[in-house]
Amino acid sequence: MEKFDKLTGIAAPMPLVNIDTDMIIPKQFLKTIKRSGLGVNLFDEMRYLDDGSENPDFVLNKPAYRNAEILIAGDNFGCGSSREHAPWALLDFGIRCVISTSFADIFYNNCFKNGILPVVLEPEQVELLMNEAEKGANARITVDLEEQVVVTPEGERFSFTIDPFKKHCLLNGLDDISLTLEKAKSIDEYEAKTAQERPWV
Repeated sequence: MEKFDKLTGIAAPMPLVNIDTDMIIPKQFLKTIKRSGLGVNLFDEMRYLDDGSENPDFVLNKPAYRNAEILIAGDNFGCGSSREHAPWALLDFGIRCVISTSFADIFYNNCFKNGILPVVLEPEQVELLMNEAEKGANARITVDLEEQVVVTPEGERFSFTIDPFKKHCLLNGLDDISLTLEKAKSIDEYEAKTAQERPWV
């Protein structure tokens, strides 16, 4: 998993509330177990017209936001089913951070396991960031995980809280598998000992 420490990038405004995981990645794209290739179908139903062409009014199709790495979203982002494909699709598109006033719990936790930082801020702070993001590609926002701050293009700083363990994992690029592999020596020693003491197992 890629480490997350400090990100300065284009922020795309998406002021919709209750964006659920089916809106993020519709159910017909859940057949794959690969984490790559889902970015093209991110927000598929809003992003494309009935004939398959791009919807020019959708924010991520606009030239200013095609390379967005931060998403400024409305309340209760990631609600609905617990599909891990949702953070996979965001990450494959290039989104490394989502900022909102609240997240669905399962989606929030899945983000950390996939290298995405979900940041919870106060409504007035999210509204200000939303307004800044609407200025386009020149309004770059900085998210500093080590310092736990979001910095606006004008230099205003908003602090956010985060679980220390989740912070540690993101800063060091540790997913569940990586955390297990950190204990590989102890696991090997235990298995060797068990094989001697209980060879019939």
